[in-house]
Amino acid sequence: MADKQKASIEKFTPDIDSRHGEGLTREVVEFIRATDYADLSNDLIAIGKKSILDGFGLALSGSVAESGRIVQDYLKRQGVAGRASVIGTDMHVPERFAAFANGVGIHADDFDDTQLAVGPDRVYGLLTHPTAPCLPAALAVAEVHDLSGRELMLAYHLGVEVETKIAEAISPRHYQHGFHATATCGTFAAAAAAGRLLGLDEPTLLRALAIAASQSAGLRENFGTMTKPFHAGRSSESGIVAVDFAQFGWSATDKILESPRGFFQAHGGGYMLEAISGRLGRPWTFVEPGVSIKPNPSGSLTHPGMTRMLELILEHDIRPDDVDRVDVGTNHNMPNALIHHRPANELQAKFSMEFCMAILLLERRGGLPEFTDEVVNRSDVQEMIGRVHFGVHPEAEAAGYDKMTTIIDIHLKNGQTISGRADFGKGSPANPMSYDEVADKFRGCAEFAGWDSAKTESLIEAVRRLEELESVRELTRWLGA
Repeated sequence: MADKQKASIEKFTPDIDSRHGEGLTREVVEFIRATDYADLSNDLIAIGKKSILDGFGLALSGSVAESGRIVQDYLKRQGVAGRASVIGTDMHVPERFAAFANGVGIHADDFDDTQLAVGPDRVYGLLTHPTAPCLPAALAVAEVHDLSGRELMLAYHLGVEVETKIAEAISPRHYQHGFHATATCGTFAAAAAAGRLLGLDEPTLLRALAIAASQSAGLRENFGTMTKPFHAGRSSESGIVAVDFAQFGWSATDKILESPRGFFQAHGGGYMLEAISGRLGRPWTFVEPGVSIKPNPSGSLTHPGMTRMLELILEHDIRPDDVDRVDVGTNHNMPNALIHHRPANELQAKFSMEFCMAILLLERRGGLPEFTDEVVNRSDVQEMIGRVHFGVHPEAEAAGYDKMTTIIDIHLKNGQTISGRADFGKGSPANPMSYDEVADKFRGCAEFAGWDSAKTESLIEAVRRLEELESVRELTRWLGA
């Protein structure tokens, strides 16, 4: 382990003092209960709408993924009826199951938004996908209880803020040793959002967070399989289950975050108190450092490289037959997540830097139609993958882990080398997507799902004026079959 990384881990390790962070869980609960819609700035609301629209589009495209079909078959076999919508279908099920199905759908294509880290010793892109666990839980509860667009937005922002600050605070070893933070921290987001919508009092919400923490799970070894989006769906469902049981009077601790036997210590071996205490909403993570919205349906760590690679291809008119080899270098954390060097299916391809570079060289785009088993296994794709060499680059390592610095060297058969570097990709706060650009992405997801264009445009406009909606059911009417 590099000395810098070892030092960053050691500073998160407390002396197992029972007084460390005393009252932290109560502070989080107070933030959830005391924050009002008026506390959300116009900038924050505008940013949040983009991620909400993005999430709905991804749930639509995810509904026609193989994982979506399996989830829908599973729910049908349960024979449970309810009032919460499964996006992309005509199914209505209890809130917990709608949260599960829609969470899986949003994360199915690994096309959803990504939290940025704050410190240079944190692992950019390995924190959370904030919307996938939070939005489905908030939507299900708001729909069933016929709540307003403003109530949905407030609960969503509170859940995302709690989730991202917990992810920022926990020791980096949480990610490095294999936990998937979208799953582990996302459970808190779902519980926070559902708890706020249902108006839980302090003791009940404290217990809900504790119950949620005991359901917190998800391992990165499952990246590149259906179990990765299962994590997001399960964490969203678990948050609702936690709130339900807390309301029934189920007992749980009131110090689940800070206890020496609690979440931070058990899941990470420690945490940085100053990253969360006094920091909730100060500033909101959506505003600073921001959240990235993905232009490509692959792991966020591939996006700076994909953005720069496509620029180089178009700028120099690089053709597949021109290329001898491509060298791609990053910091050492990125290959720990991009683990599929010879992908055999679409899910593995999402975590393959080699595929992402190869498909751009061959097709000059990398969208949902390119991330299919058929395309991944084409002979020309597999041959081009073999020309891409991915590893650690000292320049990228030195840039810090809060960036996804990617160094590209394209070696042409004529002896020329074309090089480029990117720290962030399109869709990041450094190069953000506008609402209209996210709407275009939504249209692509809806088209991929075979969705009606009139319903598509109605949903885009409904989210644009979300704060004006008297009922969330004005949204879900456009999201069901």
